[in-house]
Amino acid sequence: MLAEDRARAIVELVRRDGFQAIDALALQFGVTPQTIRRDVNLLCDRGLLRRRHGGVELPPEGENLAYPARQVLNIDAKRRIAQLVAREVPEGASLFFGIGTTPEQCALALADHSGLRVMTNNLNVALAFSRNASCEITVAGGRLRTLDRDVVAGDAHGFFSRFAVDIGIYGVGGVAEDGTLLDFSTDEVAMRSELARHCRQRFLVLDHSKFGRGATVRGGHIAEANVVFTDRPVPAAIADQLRDAGVRLVSWSDDIASTATPSQTRRRG
Repeated sequence: MLAEDRARAIVELVRRDGFQAIDALALQFGVTPQTIRRDVNLLCDRGLLRRRHGGVELPPEGENLAYPARQVLNIDAKRRIAQLVAREVPEGASLFFGIGTTPEQCALALADHSGLRVMTNNLNVALAFSRNASCEITVAGGRLRTLDRDVVAGDAHGFFSRFAVDIGIYGVGGVAEDGTLLDFSTDEVAMRSELARHCRQRFLVLDHSKFGRGATVRGGHIAEANVVFTDRPVPAAIADQLRDAGVRLVSWSDDIASTATPSQTRRRG
């Protein structure tokens, strides 16, 4: 196994099962403890994991990972979601883009579409589209969060309300069991809510890890989207809520893109 693949597998294992001892990881992956320590040190430096005596665990609940860590976390899932979104956005559309790594991947997947008009508070999104001369890009002003490369406070409030666009593409920090959307600051929730109010179609993009993930600030509900894009089948209770609200669910399963209409999002046995 390549070091990058092993590191990704370690993160997924800790996310699934919690604390992992260095010696146990070494045994599982068939490498020396020294090799695992190098992997773990790199993952901790990137903010994906946290050291604990004799092993490694996830960072504390309610604290978001650093943006560079989120950029590589579940990256294949986010790219699959982005491919699904790119199929649904026509040439020449007007778009809102919110903050986060999954919207960033959607921007990269859409960067070759012609004639897009993009309004965003996410500089990573703006940079993705900037290589396409046919795209028109408008960026929110205000104080920049330098590591995240986004603007969510101060002058940025009210930015999305100045426009009316075809599609808004936005992510979320987590989804509670009852479908409530969660984020890590009131500014993030305010910007996302404003974005959703001023677009004709709302595209919520999120990978499987967001379901049941804890975050501190409530705002909005998953059933307020028009379309939900994800990489795996969603929890049964969430699928029922989407069906009842008439929300279209688009997921990628078993390496095959599959689209579920509201009548097809019933609980899977």
